[in-house]
Amino acid sequence: MTAPRRRLVGARSWLSTAVAIAVLGVGAAVVERGQPSSASLAPTGARGAAPAPTTLVLYDTTGAWGGLCQMYATLTANLMSRFGPVTSRPVRTYLADEMDAYRRVVYVGSTYGEPLPNAFLDDVAEGTTEVLWLGHNIWALHDRVFAASGRYFANVYGWQWAGYDSSAFTAVEYKGRRFTRDAASGAVMGTVTTDATKRTVLASAIRSDGASMPWAVRTPSMRLTYVGEMPYAYASENDRYVAFAGLLQDLFDADRTLRRRALVRIEDVGPMSDPDELRSIADYLAGQRVPFSVTVFTRYEDPLGTYNDGRPVSRRLSQAPAVVSALAYMRSKGGTLVMHGLTHQSDRRLNPYSGASADDFEFWLAHVDDDDYVRYDGPVPGDSLAWASGRMNRHTADLASVRLPKPTMMTMPHYAASAVDYEAARATYGRHYGRMLYFAGVLGGGFSQADYAVTPIGQFFPYSGITDVYGLQIVPENLGNVSPEEYNHHPPRLPADIVATAERNLALNDAIASFFYHPYLGVSYLRETVSGIKAKGYTFVAAGSL
Repeated sequence: MTAPRRRLVGARSWLSTAVAIAVLGVGAAVVERGQPSSASLAPTGARGAAPAPTTLVLYDTTGAWGGLCQMYATLTANLMSRFGPVTSRPVRTYLADEMDAYRRVVYVGSTYGEPLPNAFLDDVAEGTTEVLWLGHNIWALHDRVFAASGRYFANVYGWQWAGYDSSAFTAVEYKGRRFTRDAASGAVMGTVTTDATKRTVLASAIRSDGASMPWAVRTPSMRLTYVGEMPYAYASENDRYVAFAGLLQDLFDADRTLRRRALVRIEDVGPMSDPDELRSIADYLAGQRVPFSVTVFTRYEDPLGTYNDGRPVSRRLSQAPAVVSALAYMRSKGGTLVMHGLTHQSDRRLNPYSGASADDFEFWLAHVDDDDYVRYDGPVPGDSLAWASGRMNRHTADLASVRLPKPTMMTMPHYAASAVDYEAARATYGRHYGRMLYFAGVLGGGFSQADYAVTPIGQFFPYSGITDVYGLQIVPENLGNVSPEEYNHHPPRLPADIVATAERNLALNDAIASFFYHPYLGVSYLRETVSGIKAKGYTFVAAGSL
């Protein structure tokens, strides 16, 4: 029997923080398609004898969007983990002089009018600790500076807030490159320069008519950087979220060495894969001296017979010696195996497409609604740490039975799982290769099953060095994948699109260009993508080297 072709050949990656806006609006999720498809919930830096935190992330908790505030703080804590251990908690709990114990503080101002402690405002105004302020409530600092010292904020900082500008800002310009911004993200805080010798504009918001205003400003003498919005909503691979990540590198990286590293991951290899396709891809990449990863699921299931005239099909890797031989060949050519689910599907259900491996979710439930959007529904029945660990252990045993090694990292099918599934991944592998899903309550250690009722938020990472709030080391994937056809309202994504995203990422000091690729697309698209990324100055490296 030959390997079935997916109904939609060529998937697009799951677009992380584009899912985040589901909390605010339509609730639509974007998933990668065509793939066989918690942790210790203490804040990062709070486990055992871990090193003392160097970053304090403070976040809002009041109002109707308190849960969303914590989610944004989670994304911030993850990004900041590159620069050292992080601790996070509500800004209302801040005590006087507390920031003296940290190298840097990030305030996530996502609730308009959050009551901010005077102790926090006074310590920011001292200017002795590096502070990054995001979004709302900058006026509280403005007022406190005057009340405490009689000094005008504008005289001290060289700029002042000027009210929200609700113009259609469609881009952010950073280091000469333009990053997209969905105008639905809302207003940007306007600022007025009062002394250009005291402040620096780090990035500018661009209106649809081409006009611009400061998006991120910094006053070096007061060690304050301000970003005029929350840079997470509606984020995609080309979004200003990437520019924000670049700002973090500029502000906090001790090593400013320019690096341009690329990664490629061959996706969805299982018992029904075509061995000749796998060998051809391995030959091409080895000829280009490109190390690569291969995501593998070990059991093919089509319980509804979607691709076999209604007759169920089940096949294990041990029953596919030609595929096993091809995997060994890929390893000999520089390939590294990555766990990608046991079956990459979930029992006898459409989850959400066909019930078959390489199409559906394994560790999460989803459905496609009447408007052709993928909706996230919650954990699969029976989800638990033991259940998830059991599937991972069976995957290891399946590989051992054909004399293939246990992977040292995992990629969740469709990048979606519950908090306890991520805990199982942390305990079993320690690393996750790709994007992540986060839930309300996880950051503060108060996570409960009820938090699954809130639409999760996703994140991709434009640089390496991340240890997220689940305790997983993250190998980034930030470019998506070649997807020749439209699906679920998402347009095709071709090699030129991926290369263009890689070019934008050159704005970062330590730039990553990481994509994945389905072998049934052949070598042509892969050749175009790899050569295009190389032409931008990137060097391909092994995922394990990050």
